[in-house]
Amino acid sequence: MQNNSHSEDSAAYFGLDRRVWRVIVLTCFGLLAGLGFFLSLTKGSSIISLNQIINILLHPQDNAQSQIIWNIRMPRTIVGALVGVNLSLAGAILQAVMRNPLADPHIIGISSGAGLSGVAIMILFPSLEYLITPVAFVGAMLAAVCIYCLAWKNGIKPVRIILAGVAVSAFLSAGISGLMIFYSDRVHGALMWMVGGLSARSWTHVGIILPYACIGFLLALAGARYLNVLQLGDEMARGLGVNVEVTRIVMTGIAALLAASAVSVVGLLGFVGLVVPHAARLLLGSDYRFLMPGAALLGIATITLSDTFARVIFAPIELPVGIIMAFLGAPFFLFLLRREI
Repeated sequence: MQNNSHSEDSAAYFGLDRRVWRVIVLTCFGLLAGLGFFLSLTKGSSIISLNQIINILLHPQDNAQSQIIWNIRMPRTIVGALVGVNLSLAGAILQAVMRNPLADPHIIGISSGAGLSGVAIMILFPSLEYLITPVAFVGAMLAAVCIYCLAWKNGIKPVRIILAGVAVSAFLSAGISGLMIFYSDRVHGALMWMVGGLSARSWTHVGIILPYACIGFLLALAGARYLNVLQLGDEMARGLGVNVEVTRIVMTGIAALLAASAVSVVGLLGFVGLVVPHAARLLLGSDYRFLMPGAALLGIATITLSDTFARVIFAPIELPVGIIMAFLGAPFFLFLLRREI
């Protein structure tokens, strides 16, 4: 309710109806996402002018600059945008399902479940790389079920979710570390997974994440009404005819699918699902019909802008985008922790 009042206060400050205000905010998020996408294409170690980029996009050529745009920057940017959408929506869903403002796929261990499964495939069965996403989904779902069972005691409480998530995440991270120690000759690719990065993402990775992102986005939008009802409390939701436990399981599955597909292509990228939904909620309120598209657009902007910053801040040395998100997300998490608990 507090976040709804924030959005109402903002709308009232500008003398606007709340629906008009939300349309304006969504438009701004869309423009910000477009700016992030554009900057991701234009910035990098190779200097390519704006006119050249426009010409390359309109008329692809067989030269070095065209190869850089179409085969290096474009797939990387698209993957970053889709990862931003998936992790932001997964975080928003988990915060409603678990009734915990601190819920995030990375913090509560769902990403670690996907990560352990994915690293196991990468190290033990590298020829089966095409199975990483479905196997990561199974790992994420098992982690979510484990956390939910551990946190359940006459209902779900936010503190128990966090504690159970931290414990499960630590256990799964130990499994990842164990695999990397026993198979130290195969860990180069897995090391990038531990931080989360978009380096060397290709059209193959776009093909891996795109169908899951589209399906997950549509399912998340379809479930927005049920998430709104869950926010009213279990008793009220049951009174309105919603099967609370089935809804929680289904929506957690959707969040696990979104998180697993993101983890399968960029690794353990944290804090996106925490920071983005909260930022969107402050301006749009807690109505998930608006929060879902808002979080998706803001997620695109966050990842593409952060990745661009990571590429150019110490150029030609490139930082993984996960480092930038950790610098942004960790203080934000501590702020929420002090405010909510």
